[in-house]
Amino acid sequence: MEPKQSIPPILRPDSVTPVSLGTICEKFNFSLNEAHEEITVTGISMNTGDLRHGDLFVAMPGVKTHGANFAAKALELGAVAIVTDTLGKELIGATEVPIMVLEEPRKHLGELAAFVYGNTAGNVPTLFATTGTNGKTSTTYLLDAILRQIGRTTGLTSTAERHIAGEVIVSRLTTPESPEMQALIARMRERGVTDIAVEVSAQALTQLRVDGLHFDVAGFTNLSHDHFDDYGGFEPYLKAKAELFTLKRSKHAVVCLDTEYGQRIVELSEVPVTTISSHKDIVADWKVEVLEELPGLTKFSLTSASGESLVSAIPIIGSHMAANAGLAIVMAVVAGHSFEAIKLAIKDGIDAYLPGRTELISPAGAPAVYVDFGHSPDAFLNTLAAVRKVTTGKVLMLFGADGDRDPSKREDMAKVAAAGCDILVITDHHPRFENPASIRKTLFEAAKELRPELEILEVSPPEAAIRAAVKLVGPGDSILWAGPGHQDYRDIEGVRTPYSARAEARAALKELGY
Repeated sequence: MEPKQSIPPILRPDSVTPVSLGTICEKFNFSLNEAHEEITVTGISMNTGDLRHGDLFVAMPGVKTHGANFAAKALELGAVAIVTDTLGKELIGATEVPIMVLEEPRKHLGELAAFVYGNTAGNVPTLFATTGTNGKTSTTYLLDAILRQIGRTTGLTSTAERHIAGEVIVSRLTTPESPEMQALIARMRERGVTDIAVEVSAQALTQLRVDGLHFDVAGFTNLSHDHFDDYGGFEPYLKAKAELFTLKRSKHAVVCLDTEYGQRIVELSEVPVTTISSHKDIVADWKVEVLEELPGLTKFSLTSASGESLVSAIPIIGSHMAANAGLAIVMAVVAGHSFEAIKLAIKDGIDAYLPGRTELISPAGAPAVYVDFGHSPDAFLNTLAAVRKVTTGKVLMLFGADGDRDPSKREDMAKVAAAGCDILVITDHHPRFENPASIRKTLFEAAKELRPELEILEVSPPEAAIRAAVKLVGPGDSILWAGPGHQDYRDIEGVRTPYSARAEARAALKELGY
């Protein structure tokens, strides 16, 4: 079932117990004039764009400028106090509003936000985190669905959406900055949420966005080539992910061993680890086996080393998706939820809607068109294999590459795409400030080098590309459009233009009579 979406501003709880500056200073060892100790705050913000009256404004050094340069605006909007560093205090100068100095304020922002919003130990729902290169969003949605099916009231925050006890809000970042995250958790707590599934990116860990949270269970999907523009290679990228499995961040870990880096996470983990795998030759605590794959459905079994077993299904194709479902189930079990209750609840399938994750959007009788968010070589490999298994005819691959994002993976993406399809259509994705023709040229040449005989088209813009693709296939064939997934915009020269690949694909099919 596809939920109805709304796009409100950044969410906060309806009611916050005011916290005095004196209490905050005592907790975080600030110095403060006694005259200001009774001033109370009801929120916290690092951005004047979402600041509200009664907020504590945190002014930190940024990439281009210092947040202290926005202090006057923050005060105008109703900030009652400021936390900043020594340089920030100098930039702000004289003011009647109290300024509390804390060197490296970002290192304390998450804990500060948690304290202001009352998200203290013993006062938060059960917290789940999932990280990995691919499958984070899918696992988060599957976990959310499983928890709902056993009667829990759930919250979710992911690349695609936020969920609060059934309410759906479009996301802005995979993992929001800590003040937004803590406000969101307080809102969820206020709405009676018992369990929260959080998608955690490597950037969120590096940038301390999940500070102030201590996850009951953290899950690891896999690790493959992505974000090398941020991390420079596999080792730094792995270490960024491994931060989630420290005593500071989590209590328990569930790790999928399907990629070689799963074992590395097991070795690096500071917390107890439960393992899972869908590969027959890998020894793990839990094993996933795919029983049947059909368009829009994958049936699988999950068995523990001690003999516990269940059979279920997910409304999406791919053995990698079955592994994600198994990971989600085991995470729920490790958190203390009854395996037997889960087994009974999902015996007829996991009732999950996964927006833009190998999502089948074509009507019956038409070529199967799948729209997917995958944008790495490994994601292409898995989704192409999944589509191939359920396709009796040709497989057409349509994709583009992100501009201003990790160019080192582009040639590999093109080669994986070329190796796995019968027809390849190369188009644009988010060019940002790069020349889209140059990106397409790199992709085209890499694909042609690998398979000179392959039919390869270069079509821009994507609206034209999907229409060209649909004309090249018929019933029994499949199109995999990789990259845009759930996204509702394209980033062109810094402007986010409204755009939906799913809507464009449906329109292209309709125009040809499907």
